[in-house]
Amino acid sequence: MAWRLTAEDRLEIQELYSRYAWGIDLADADMAMSTFTQDCSFDHLWQGKVQGHEAILANLQSLWNDRQHWWYGRQHLMNHFIMEPREEEGECDVRCFFQIIQFQTDYHTNFVFGIGTRIDHVTNKEGPWRFQSLHVNAWTAADQVPWKGELLMVKKPVHKAAPVAGKK
Repeated sequence: MAWRLTAEDRLEIQELYSRYAWGIDLADADMAMSTFTQDCSFDHLWQGKVQGHEAILANLQSLWNDRQHWWYGRQHLMNHFIMEPREEEGECDVRCFFQIIQFQTDYHTNFVFGIGTRIDHVTNKEGPWRFQSLHVNAWTAADQVPWKGELLMVKKPVHKAAPVAGKK
């Protein structure tokens, strides 16, 4: 590799993730959109893949407004970053874990909404570090966990509970 990420680059990339989380979790469109390159792509379990600022903003606005009970009170937490520079200077792939926690305002409870991994491509080709592409791998089934070891768990059949006497 001809170039290396500096400590400052690494901090700026972590700040990029923070600005992204603050923007999407508080429905701050300007902050959220400032984290994407103009031609960025966004690949997400529920929304699918979208490309460019207009499509990403429409996608976020749908989340914020169409499913507000799903979104209001959320915090996206990203951590355990592995940053791997690409061959071309100013291009980097970032892997991380994520957790989404949420304060459910109707019931005044906190819960974990989801967890998973991300593989993102970031670049500083337009100035500050921004997302060129995001790939969100939300774990909703066992085969989505990127386990590298031998899987020794034995799947046991799911048994339905026996009916309770007097109940239908």
